[in-house]
Amino acid sequence: MSRPIFEVIALGADDAVAAQDGGADRLELVTDMAADGLTPSRATFGAIRHAVTIPLRVMLRLSDGFSAGDPAELDALCEAAQGLRAEGAEEFVLGFLDGRGRADLDAVHALVDVLDGCRWTFHRAMDRAADRDALRLQLAGLPGLDTYLTAGSAQGVGAGLPVLCAEAARTGEPGYEPRLLVGGGLLLEHVPALRAAGLDAFHVGGAVRSGGWAGPVDPEAVRTWREALDTSVPVA
Repeated sequence: MSRPIFEVIALGADDAVAAQDGGADRLELVTDMAADGLTPSRATFGAIRHAVTIPLRVMLRLSDGFSAGDPAELDALCEAAQGLRAEGAEEFVLGFLDGRGRADLDAVHALVDVLDGCRWTFHRAMDRAADRDALRLQLAGLPGLDTYLTAGSAQGVGAGLPVLCAEAARTGEPGYEPRLLVGGGLLLEHVPALRAAGLDAFHVGGAVRSGGWAGPVDPEAVRTWREALDTSVPVA
């Protein structure tokens, strides 16, 4: 069995280099963590792309929360996505809900059209959905969707462990083809149970920063996570 995927949030080139040096497989690029992660600039993306060789997934969100906003705001987000693609971005992160807690298909389809086959993650909006199964079926078959970033609960991985382990057992069912990427309050102590359940992709941000979000990514902390993920025993 191949080693698990380890994705780290990067805010800039220094973070990216530290995460790569520590053993991260992929980066999620964001800005403004006070708003829970927004779309970085083309310049920031370009600087990070030149600094590292591992894959980059770029956040597509212009304001805090899980709404895509009004039509003008959605148009602005699509323009940002076009600009990032022109800069060389090939992988993305996005996810929006409507007022009923269902996937906002108008927003998602608008962005997927711009991405034109690029791979993408539906992020933790899933954890705020009214019905996780229904959301999966709404999104099933969309071009490029290969990952759900989820904690299993809006309260974080600690509360969501039973959901994550149950969903891991449903891989291959309709709507369950995309990989589960576990993130959102993920702690090292959660890793053994998640690996034993067969989960093989993990996402952290503040957990690898010794000074919290005000501090940079610590490559030694990344190495600690890398070792824990690689040595935990997966399901047989």
